[in-house]
Amino acid sequence: EDDGGDPRTAALAAQRLATQDIVGVIGTYGSSITEAAQNIYDEAKIIQVANGSTAIRLSEKGMKYFFRTCPRDDEQARVAAQTIENMGFKQVAIVHDNTTYAKGLADEARSLLNANKDIEIVYFEAIVPGERDYTAILTKMKGFNPDVVFFTGYYPEAGLLLRQKQEMNWNVPFIGGDATNNPDLVKIAGKEAAAGFYFLSAPLPKDLPSAEAKKFLDAFSEKYGNPPSSIYAVLAGDGFRVLVHAIAETKSTDPDKVADYLHNDIKDFPGLTGNISFDDKGDRVGEVYRV
Repeated sequence: EDDGGDPRTAALAAQRLATQDIVGVIGTYGSSITEAAQNIYDEAKIIQVANGSTAIRLSEKGMKYFFRTCPRDDEQARVAAQTIENMGFKQVAIVHDNTTYAKGLADEARSLLNANKDIEIVYFEAIVPGERDYTAILTKMKGFNPDVVFFTGYYPEAGLLLRQKQEMNWNVPFIGGDATNNPDLVKIAGKEAAAGFYFLSAPLPKDLPSAEAKKFLDAFSEKYGNPPSSIYAVLAGDGFRVLVHAIAETKSTDPDKVADYLHNDIKDFPGLTGNISFDDKGDRVGEVYRV
């Protein structure tokens, strides 16, 4: 099924899948899209392994069958706050787009940065995703004179913000969340405007450390002519691999047995994106993010 990156389509897709006697669903990427389908899978006792949905609240609902191979936004926010502190920025602007993911990451980063008395958040606002011109909001933000802008939304808007701030001759550095990790950001912004842009991410496919990952990337490149363009596809693949492993180890497709195994018994499974274990909420254990 294709959820189309749309909450309503995701709910309809989940309802269709729930009637098909399946054991597990791998996906999806956007947190608000996952949220629209979560309850349907949970009630149907279908294991869901999300690959890019990082919003904290997804795993705070006590859903036994929900897991994710990506880390949570509080981990991402911790790395963001650390980065801003280490780079010596004092006046910070935070911009989100009101989606589940972006607002959650922005709120979490704000609360961590507020704990540092040397840092002041001078601007905290939302943009409307999908618009073509953000000059007005950039002009308003520039008036607050931030040293850095932390943008927690997605890459199409990030690319436009970078391009339009360059057109205004405003040289403030931008840091993006992991949803800005996409090669198309450079196409949208232009190479010059994208230069110097920092973003947080799980490692890029080419930076994956293990021999198994390198073997996979070589095989993928041979078949498709290039490596995977994003880490989220590889995180989805790891979701598939842990689910298959749990079924093989339990010799069962009973959702309770498989979920119990994933919660309690899988330890440091050698994923392509690093070792994988889950906690009692279904969250991935261990540090994944880098700058």
